Amino acid sequence: MITMTEQKKVTSQVGRIDKAAAELFPNYSRSQLKQWILTGNLLVNGQKIKPKYRVKEEDLLELDRPAVQNIAVEPENIPLDIVYEDADVLVVNKPQGMVVHPAPGHPKHTLVNALLYHCPLSTINGEYRPGIVHRIDKDTSGLLMVAKNDLAHRNLALQLKHKSNVREYMALVHGRIKPDKGKIDAPLGRSPKDRKKQAVVAGGRHAVTHFEVLKRYRNYSLVKCILETGRTHQIRVHMKYIGHPLVGDPLYGPSKTIKGNGQFLHAGKLGFEHPVTHEKMIFEVPLPDVFAKTLKTLDKADAI
Repeated sequence: MITMTEQKKVTSQVGRIDKAAAELFPNYSRSQLKQWILTGNLLVNGQKIKPKYRVKEEDLLELDRPAVQNIAVEPENIPLDIVYEDADVLVVNKPQGMVVHPAPGHPKHTLVNALLYHCPLSTINGEYRPGIVHRIDKDTSGLLMVAKNDLAHRNLALQLKHKSNVREYMALVHGRIKPDKGKIDAPLGRSPKDRKKQAVVAGGRHAVTHFEVLKRYRNYSLVKCILETGRTHQIRVHMKYIGHPLVGDPLYGPSKTIKGNGQFLHAGKLGFEHPVTHEKMIFEVPLPDVFAKTLKTLDKADAI
């Protein structure tokens, strides 16, 4: 990976490392700087430090960050499964295998490329993520709300911040979960052992997932997961954390698993208040074929 290094010396800034770093490196968000502290990309005097570290005068902060790669974001005529659309918002059912927005390694054939061909999008998230209010992983299927203008984007983003919308997922996990319902409240951040992964880490971002067991098999459980927060890989990491990783998950699951198109995770229900009319809107879509067929197989082969 190509990286760029920036160095800044502490002069008048004192106090917590995240606050001082935000003043010294104003081109990056405080949340991004916190992640780089956890991953060791931001060092003090050549040493990895903890988020609670307090800087002193003459401390040397060294930021080693991935270099920005320019990507041309072009509209592409890719079919979309549009569940709802008006002048302000669009709700789309994303298939497994489709990346939400362009990034290094996935410059084309993303949901954003398809959306740009279909309609104008908000500009708030910049050139690479126009219209994208929230994301789901490449191999997670299901519903996403998309903003077609900046007014709608600000309103929908505020609903996410205030946790007033509905985001429900169906997940197939390894093992038989004992409680019928539960709440996983565990902070998430970059894994100190593998930078490609997220993990439950001290000082990570607040993350809460509620779950309800819908059906138990001999070796698996079908659960409904309701997001209270929306962190990267949240459901995948939280379910692994309680000992029930997602079936088919190539990053967090066991090697011996049911083969599919990646993790068996589907964003099947989405609700929000329309940003202009203020109407309460709820949308639901069925499981993708590979998920539904797997459950039918388990009904015969792994039933209790």
